[in-house]
Amino acid sequence: MTPKPSASIALALALAIALASTGTASAQSCLDKRQIQEAVSSGQIMSLDAVLASAGIDGSVDILNVQVCDEGGRLVYIIGVLSSDGAAQNLVLGAQ
Repeated sequence: MTPKPSASIALALALAIALASTGTASAQSCLDKRQIQEAVSSGQIMSLDAVLASAGIDGSVDILNVQVCDEGGRLVYIIGVLSSDGAAQNLVLGAQ
């Protein structure tokens, strides 16, 4: 099955944003997956679900990627999302 042109465009946009965020994150100090799990377990940061809920993020968004990075001395989630209308964007939400 061939994807619809709008789906292809949305996917290309999402990939471009994901690649752009990777470049941004390399200039920051980001946690790896194990460190994120440890930080959540120890209570240093909130879980991704808790952060999304507290920000009122609609559960229908598709999450493309997640990073936790130090931004100016505070930990933030950088979340690549694809909304139900096909718009891709990065959300930066406080992790603590």
